[in-house]
Amino acid sequence: MPTYTTNPVQDPEHVDPPAGSAPASASTSLHTTLTHPLSSHRDLRRDEFWRTIPAYAQAGAAEFGDHKWQQRHTVTSVAQLRATLGTLVPESFFADLEAGIAHAPMSLRISPYLLALVDWLAPLSDPIRRQFIPLHTEQQHDHPMLRFDSLNEREDSPVAGLTHRYADKALFLPQPSCPVYCRFCTRSYAVGNDTEVIEKMKLPATAARWEEAFAYIESKPQLEDIVISGGDTYNLSAGHIETIGRRLLELPNIRRIRYATKGLCVLPQKMLTDDAWLDALTRVVELGRKLHKDVAVHSHFNHANEITGFTEDALGRMTERGIHVRCQTVLQRGVNDSPAAMTLLVRRLSYVNVHPYYVYVHDMVPGVEDLRTPLHVAQKIERHVRGATAGFNTPAFVLDAPGGGGKRDVHTPDVYDRENGISVFTAPSVKPGKQFLFFDPIASLDTEAQWRWTQPTQRREMIDAALG
Repeated sequence: MPTYTTNPVQDPEHVDPPAGSAPASASTSLHTTLTHPLSSHRDLRRDEFWRTIPAYAQAGAAEFGDHKWQQRHTVTSVAQLRATLGTLVPESFFADLEAGIAHAPMSLRISPYLLALVDWLAPLSDPIRRQFIPLHTEQQHDHPMLRFDSLNEREDSPVAGLTHRYADKALFLPQPSCPVYCRFCTRSYAVGNDTEVIEKMKLPATAARWEEAFAYIESKPQLEDIVISGGDTYNLSAGHIETIGRRLLELPNIRRIRYATKGLCVLPQKMLTDDAWLDALTRVVELGRKLHKDVAVHSHFNHANEITGFTEDALGRMTERGIHVRCQTVLQRGVNDSPAAMTLLVRRLSYVNVHPYYVYVHDMVPGVEDLRTPLHVAQKIERHVRGATAGFNTPAFVLDAPGGGGKRDVHTPDVYDRENGISVFTAPSVKPGKQFLFFDPIASLDTEAQWRWTQPTQRREMIDAALG
């Protein structure tokens, strides 16, 4: 178990804040002690930061560091959040949240760990709050070209819960739940509980459905790489982690498997106190090594504040067992959409032995237009991040082309009409001959371009011009 003190280690970024960011509040002033700017990524919080939350004030380090305690105290309703925070925020915040949830595709589910990392003296500008707690005053109208399941995963699914888009890789979704629910979930069509906005596609965690997926994988000799996602693999039992891993590794055509989980970011305590689960994962990794096959964990961190002493200790246990961890980040407005914020995140991930793998331009999914950024922001940030650290720890900045085109480098659109926010990509190795359109958030365009998007005829003309 990690040890914690009542005096926090400071976590300064010592970089220019994003334009328009709020001034540091009393709670974030802990992050402003002078530190050399090139070493600030090493300063991880090891104070008892959770004690500022009224409901957690009496929790000791052992309690807060236990994954079962975290799961028991996970917040899933506005009433529960109100009881947890007390008077840290005004009643108007909870009213705003209730209205936000009514228009959100994902239900509320957030761990005590994440709640305690939010700056509740300035929650509106906090990068963690923005990702998990929807406020109606921030929500924007969806882009008129947005469609449900924008990545076309269901159309590329030969069997339920298995997406086969790339020639040698498939995505397997064994179950539909997560330890927390991200506002911006690409798979909001299937993950989590039904909401007022979306009735979810059902993906039951049954042996019969899994066997159907395994049979398909075995029947396709070109398949070599399987991503096990969901939902979230954190919510699989230890037995299921091992069963699925062994079943895939024993197929002669499979050379690589990846367990995808947000858990290391939102509930690192599981790696510290759920020995059975970590042992099961370790046995799969060891089997892969014995069979000369690759087994890795793909996690998901979006901001440097999400990485603490708990994270470092959790990753330390995984490193000791030879478990390789990569990270897939989502670029989000008001969270990490500045060169400084992204560079600090990349360096901090590298410091705790997580290899930054991808930074995704935010997908076009319902209910989170306020989090999306235009393509040119991703292009700019990539230029700044490249060269800030070793090449093998530098993520690729990609856009997952709507309609099933797969991941494309952000610098490779065939056409980018920046004035109207339209980019066109092709994917000759995925779906040759097709064009894939991505649209910048309308709020990022000038007034005249925003007006054009309200006119169906103008809209069609802009798109036709981009397609050539």
